[in-house]
Amino acid sequence: MLPSLTDYLTTSPATTCALGVTLFAATDLDDLFVLVGFFASPTFRSRNVVIGQYLGIGALVLLSMVVALVALVIPSAYTGLLGIAPIAIGIKKLVDLWGREEKGEEEQSYAQNGSHSQLFTVAVVTFANGGDNVAVYAPAFAVHSGAEVALIASVFALMTAVWCMLAYWLVHHPTVGAPIRRYGHRLLPFVLIGLGVLIMEKAGTFDLLHTITLTMKAGLRP
Repeated sequence: MLPSLTDYLTTSPATTCALGVTLFAATDLDDLFVLVGFFASPTFRSRNVVIGQYLGIGALVLLSMVVALVALVIPSAYTGLLGIAPIAIGIKKLVDLWGREEKGEEEQSYAQNGSHSQLFTVAVVTFANGGDNVAVYAPAFAVHSGAEVALIASVFALMTAVWCMLAYWLVHHPTVGAPIRRYGHRLLPFVLIGLGVLIMEKAGTFDLLHTITLTMKAGLRP
């Protein structure tokens, strides 16, 4: 018998890596612009920005793993309900997109905070800016095996390096950043919504909801 789509999503390392790239790119797009602000500031050393970024991302991943472990005592179909969170975040970002006009000034202001050490500042800003990421990472981790979570975490580490290099490059090529700032954030809500749907599909949550709906309808019949 041919493997189902769900089996392939579970067993394919390439698909797991692709999921890791998608998760990171979708949730950390805003963080790319924060990094641009840090690298553009003469008061921050590039090495401290990179280390601080890794500390912040690492804290987010560890917190997401803890939340995912707590969710292991719950059947996967119910755990998949957590996929509603990234869908809700995506919808909220889509709504906010219509009312938000400027974001660059707020992001650049982080880089000018000199009340803490550079490492601590970058790490805290990265963690605070990615607070919503836990709602996306945790359900994704909860429906994957330990080996798959480790692979996704490795992809995150690689993507963090890519993000730092890209942000550094953008600082030296400011004209390249203009179209990214103009169109990149508009794709983010749709990617988050798609991730939420994928999480719910992988966990079998849609089947659960269908069963609950049929049960409720049957109970209402005279």
